[in-house]
Amino acid sequence: MSTASHAQPARKLTRKGVATRERIVSAAAQLIYQNGVAQTTTEDVCNAAGVSFSQLYHYFEDKMALVRAVIALQTESVLEGQQPFLGRLDSIAALRAWRNHLVAGRRQVGCAGGCPLGTLSSALSESSEGARADIASGFLRWEDGIRSGLRAMHQRGALRADADPDRLALAMLSALQGGLVLAQARRETAPLEAALDTTIDYVESLTVS
Repeated sequence: MSTASHAQPARKLTRKGVATRERIVSAAAQLIYQNGVAQTTTEDVCNAAGVSFSQLYHYFEDKMALVRAVIALQTESVLEGQQPFLGRLDSIAALRAWRNHLVAGRRQVGCAGGCPLGTLSSALSESSEGARADIASGFLRWEDGIRSGLRAMHQRGALRADADPDRLALAMLSALQGGLVLAQARRETAPLEAALDTTIDYVESLTVS
């Protein structure tokens, strides 16, 4: 796979063109999530999306351009999948409700598959600087969703003055990612529960009565 990619020149797509492009990206995202980046070929994507090679390359300059579109799609999917919780994590009760939502989601799929962004990071961060930057940006948006709630708690005096909402948000996302990796490997939610419960308990220890 090429380590460099250039964006296609911006052009206005027809409604049909938008639908075709979305179908290609969706098919690629599903295949990459199931099989990995290296094991997913453009031929696989064309077959799954029901398009020709010429159609695929009409929308994407190369495979890496398609992969970066998949990163964008998976970022939105991950963030939207945590609504309405993410961005409203401004109380211990809200944090625990978010935790329960995440754990329930893993249980529903038997802890298979892992985090789409985490999986993409493992596959691409050392081979494509552009993809790595896209993934880092996605994680930053996720972190921002956690941070905004913790900052709100801090600003209204619910957290101690010496608490650092930014560092807490980074720690919580880091713990969440580790919990997801171990939950996938062990096929049980215990690691994810331990990671989230421990970090939320720590945040709670910083609250002001």
